[in-house]
Amino acid sequence: MVILNQPQKFLIPHENKIPEINFTLKEQECLSLLKTCKSIQEFKQVHSQIIKIGFLWSPFVASNLVATCAISEWGSMDYACSIFRQIQDPGSFEFNAMIRGYTKDIDSKEAIFTYIEMLEIGIKPDKFTYPPLLKACALLLAGKEGKQIHGQIFKAGFLEDDVFVQNSLINMYGKCGLLRHSCEIFEKIDFKTIASWSALIAAHANSGMWDECLMLLSNMSQEGSWRAEESTLVNVLSACAHLGSLDYGKCAHGYLLRNLSGFNVAVETGLMDMYVRCGSLDNGVSIFREMGLKINQKSCSVMISGLTNHGRGEEALVVFERMLENGLKPDDVTYVGVLSACSHEGLVEKGKKFFDRMRFEHRIDPTMQHYGCMVDLMGRAGLVREALDLIESMPMEPNDVIWRSVLSSCKIHRNVELGELAAENLYKLKTRNSGDYIMMSNIYAQARRWEDVSLTRVKMANEGLGQVVGSSSVVVNRKFRKFASYDKSHYDFREIYEMLCQMAWQLRFEGYLPDTTQVLLDVDEEEKRERLGLHSQKLAIAFSLMHTLEGSKIIIVRNIRMCSDCHTYTKLISVIYQREIIVRDRNVFHCFREGVCSCKDYW
Repeated sequence: MVILNQPQKFLIPHENKIPEINFTLKEQECLSLLKTCKSIQEFKQVHSQIIKIGFLWSPFVASNLVATCAISEWGSMDYACSIFRQIQDPGSFEFNAMIRGYTKDIDSKEAIFTYIEMLEIGIKPDKFTYPPLLKACALLLAGKEGKQIHGQIFKAGFLEDDVFVQNSLINMYGKCGLLRHSCEIFEKIDFKTIASWSALIAAHANSGMWDECLMLLSNMSQEGSWRAEESTLVNVLSACAHLGSLDYGKCAHGYLLRNLSGFNVAVETGLMDMYVRCGSLDNGVSIFREMGLKINQKSCSVMISGLTNHGRGEEALVVFERMLENGLKPDDVTYVGVLSACSHEGLVEKGKKFFDRMRFEHRIDPTMQHYGCMVDLMGRAGLVREALDLIESMPMEPNDVIWRSVLSSCKIHRNVELGELAAENLYKLKTRNSGDYIMMSNIYAQARRWEDVSLTRVKMANEGLGQVVGSSSVVVNRKFRKFASYDKSHYDFREIYEMLCQMAWQLRFEGYLPDTTQVLLDVDEEEKRERLGLHSQKLAIAFSLMHTLEGSKIIIVRNIRMCSDCHTYTKLISVIYQREIIVRDRNVFHCFREGVCSCKDYW
């Protein structure tokens, strides 16, 4: 440990004279030692030296002790607080350090309480007080408190000329879901920085407005020679992933390659997530392999989930085992992916073993999501009563997702009795989801109980609920097209329908017969065939075949689960037109190639 010299007066030039400063060279040495600390143990050694030589009384030294202990990555807020409470007259610097430290430790309530204490004793906040304070409000989703602080910022005069405060407000309102306020503040900024644009893009991403994220990035590029930050591009990649927009995702990847010499783990994980969720699993796997030693728990979780959703559950479980071999500790998110892999592969016994391993080996308490995966696993395999036993053993009340999974299993296995039980529990939860009524009416329709079908539909109408319209979306030549079933709203619908007729003619030679059992209405066979032929997925495929190059991949995003007729239809189209067709429905990716689907007809 360095021994401090005797105090000397320290002078620095200021303007045209050299005034005496109220701290000594010895105090400067204390500050230098504090800067070298790399752990709380080293900090405590320096602190003990400062106490021994009697320098704790120095406001300069005490302030830096608090700031170093509170803000450093290795710091301790309990220890920082003990020093802070010994300061006789703390000022804004010390309070700001404590607020910033509590926010860093995600102890947002203490950050706000510290600010309140600051006001109560008459310490005037400055522009450095508000960014961490607003971040604390964002973490707490405390919109009401954030608005109050916004008013105080306005009164203090920091809103007009401090871009850091403005950006923090944009971010805070975006996290509390008050996007309109974020946009209003952004519009009032005279000189917008990259951080301003990034905050607004993040606010839109938080609200799930993925189209707007891409539009804002485009606007940012047009307004000036901005180079987007890595954090911004991670949000853009997330937008592409949610939209299933591979073209835009590739553009973002190209932008990164042109403007960054290397990627950090967050960017690489974002790229991997984008590719696997946009249907380009091979690119995602390639990035994962290239990460090498940089692979962490989050990137493994993304890979496990990606492989699972592409029908490669066995490979996902291999990634999990290798993750454990490399000493990476799984978390609850990782196990959601693992249990989902078992569910999609029909690995009931393996799933049960992983569920026990999660609880007893890795000491992770099962969440509702984990129970949901297990219920889905058992239900898909036809073990609906066993799934109900598991629900009975849960330490929490089952939510709508759990009961909806049971209802879905009853539809697959045509179990009317247990379907009614699941539906009754769903109705009690009053989630007002039209899909629950539709699924139950479909179960009745499978059993040809048409009176019950009508009663269920009437009950849905009395609740004021409308049916969710199935839709399929494609991006062709960077243009987004969305199709609904029986859609005639597009200017080129006649050409699309003509293409469907050509496809139907060729499908006959492959032995395709429409599966009219999928039309759960009491209508004649001819009308059933007509309805099947105009499902949104088939319209999207016809449009894509018309406007893409021979042999190129077709990617379609659906908003609801694919019916078995569309599944058979798409398998045959992949053979006839020699195309790889990837369909992302509500549950999984289906990769159709040479008449075979990656889901192995189990979805």
